[in-house]
Amino acid sequence: MTNLTGAVWRKSSRSSSQGNCVEVAANLPGLVAVRDSKDQHGPALVFTPAGWEAFLRFTKTAK
Repeated sequence: MTNLTGAVWRKSSRSSSQGNCVEVAANLPGLVAVRDSKDQHGPALVFTPAGWEAFLRFTKTAK
């Protein structure tokens, strides 16, 4: 399990006004973490910075 102590979370600019939000922490060395803002103590997905960039590219181009 990855230690996310010290993570600084920010909400996605694409979050909905109904509270369906994704939060991202990119301040930890060598990783980017993503979680559901409604379950802040629940699981988080963890990416390498390159993996996160690839994920973002894919989601922007997926139809």
